[in-house]
This record gives sequence, structure tokens and C-alpha cells, in this order.
Amino acid sequence: MKKLFDIAIIGAGPAGIGTAIESYIFGIKEILLIEKADNHSATIRNFYKDNKRVDKDWMGQTVECEGRIVFMDGTKETTLDLFDKLLDRHKIDTLFNTEVEKVEKKEDFFEVFTTDNKIYRAKNVVIAIGKMGKPNKPSYKIPPSIKQFVNFNLDKCSKNEKILVVGGGNSAAEYAYFLADSNEVTLNYRREKFTRLNPENEKIINEYVKNGKLKLKMGIDINSLDSEHGKPKVNFSNNSSEIYDRIIYAIGGTTPIDFLKKCAIEVVNNKVEVDENFQTKIPGLFAAGDIVTATGGSIAIALNHGYKIASYITKNR
Repeated sequence: MKKLFDIAIIGAGPAGIGTAIESYIFGIKEILLIEKADNHSATIRNFYKDNKRVDKDWMGQTVECEGRIVFMDGTKETTLDLFDKLLDRHKIDTLFNTEVEKVEKKEDFFEVFTTDNKIYRAKNVVIAIGKMGKPNKPSYKIPPSIKQFVNFNLDKCSKNEKILVVGGGNSAAEYAYFLADSNEVTLNYRREKFTRLNPENEKIINEYVKNGKLKLKMGIDINSLDSEHGKPKVNFSNNSSEIYDRIIYAIGGTTPIDFLKKCAIEVVNNKVEVDENFQTKIPGLFAAGDIVTATGGSIAIALNHGYKIASYITKNR
């Protein structure tokens, strides 16, 4: 008979790690953590720049940690170190490089199907895959000949490049001023002013612009991209065009609706419908992290989701 886990958790980001650790502390030992990347916290590793400040309180929200994981203000590196120590200390059974295709409810357990044709069984399943693992892409086509110069994170960026960063959120701002120290950078946002930046990032952006280290292209959208001598040519909505060495899009993430539909999970207004315990309409199937929120991701909030799920499962074992 195949092993039956108490909890299978899909996604090893903050929500998934929080659920695993809190469940272990509650005394649940048969835990399986599944992650399609080669390490935990792939979003933090890929989309946070080195030494990025990571705050417990986010977007003006004061967040009190409800569980046993003590999460404090820090950096990208200290956050990853914390999760490393937690997973090592509690010896969570983790499958990396494993992508889940779908989840199906049987009579009193779930089957988790992976793309390598394996099936895992669990009494409860938590989906904590997040949105940033599937970054938003522009509506216009990206010519194949320039795709190598179009990024959705800081991978492949070098020095002394002419770079266009596209987006109006904190990730776009942080990419822009981080790259501006060693590149010629323009930050493009389709609106006339920033509305989603935290005060610190807005202050830094204004200082960089004032000192001539960063250019802003505000209130202008992008109509299309062309290839010009092998480089990206950007055609803007004000009828201007400009050639860049690299374009970086930081325009948010998308709820993985196709996958959620395969799991029979209902999505309303781009978020998963859950109750106060983060349980979907299917008993025993939970969702956590930014796929259940309307405002986006927060590490402390995701950890709290994990605590509530673990607490509920423990009480109803």
C-alpha cells in the first residue's frame, strides 16, 4: 500500500514552509513538501535582488506573527537563511524539481499527480504556489530574435547595458535603482505617477532621478517591440521609439488558473475562494499565500496562513 501522508504541500515558498513547520510543531510528522524548482523560496531567489530589504510589515499593514515562526525585518539573505534552518531542523520530507499536474479527491484522501507520472497520497493538501512563479507578460508579441534580451527578473543582467525596466510596483523600482549603479536605466510606467511604491523605494527613486542616475518615462505605454539589428526596439504610445540592450518586465504575477481548475478549485476575482481556515469548498483541500489575497504577497501574512491551516488540521485530526 502506498504511503499516506497527513499533509501534502504544493509549493515551498513562505506559505508552504510555514504550513510544513507549524504542522510539524503541532505534532504532525507525515508531511510532504513538493516544489518544482531546485530549492525552496524560488520567488525570493529569482525576483528579489541581492540584499533586498524584506520587512515584516508590508504595504502599510502591521502584521503580527501568529505562529511559532519568528519572522523579523531583514534581507533576502537572512530570510533564506531562516527558512534553511527551519527546514533542516525539522527534517521536512521535501521533493525538489517536482511539478504537480493536478490534485484529485478520493473518498477520504487525495491523490497528487506529478508530471513525472508519480502519484502521492495525502489526507490533506495545501496549495501554496503563489503568483510570482508565473510572471505577467505583455499583451504584445516579443519577437523570437530578441527574447534572450527580455527578462522577468534580474537573471542575465550585466554591466554597462542600456536597460528599460517596465512596471510601477516595488519590484520594478528596486530593479531599476539596483541596476542604475552600473547601467544606463530607464524606468517606464504607463501611469503619470507611482501609486504602489512603499515610502523608502519612492524616496530612493526620487534621489536617483535627481542625481541623474535614473531616467523616468511616465504616463507612456508600450505599443509593440521590434528587432533592430538584433536588439530590442521599443515603440511607445507617444509615437517615439528607442533601442535598448535589455528589457526587464516587473508587472506582477498571474493566478495559475489552469492548474487550479484541474484541482476543481474555484477562482473568483483572480483569487482562490477559501473560508476562515483557508479551506476551499473541497474539505481537506487548502490554499495559502498570495493566491488567496487580493492585495498581493507578504511573507508574514503567508506564514500566518500556514499557522491557521496547521492549527485547523491538528484540531480536526
